[in-house]
Amino acid sequence: MADVSNVNDQTFEAEVLGSDKPAVVDFWAEWCAPCRQIAPILKELAETYGEQVNVVKIDVDSSPNVAGRYGVRSIPTVLAISGGQVVDQLVGARPKGDFEAMVKKLL
Repeated sequence: MADVSNVNDQTFEAEVLGSDKPAVVDFWAEWCAPCRQIAPILKELAETYGEQVNVVKIDVDSSPNVAGRYGVRSIPTVLAISGGQVVDQLVGARPKGDFEAMVKKLL
């Protein structure tokens, strides 16, 4: 069973852009209440779709470079990345269905 993995400025390139699987990338921070709200949803998505999609989270406080590169201004920001390109983006706490729809775009 897949789980949400943590990436950072050093590992993002290899684990997300270098992967042959598309990715759902959660930009979050420890102090962010809406980030904690969506964490169980992302965990469920990882468990359900982990064979086909990487679900990763990146802490914007400890890894600001990737967040800057993607223009992340508020968190949580969740990006769907396929073939190195952003194909979808959700900002803020959203219902589970919004995240599921995002994953389905990647499949």
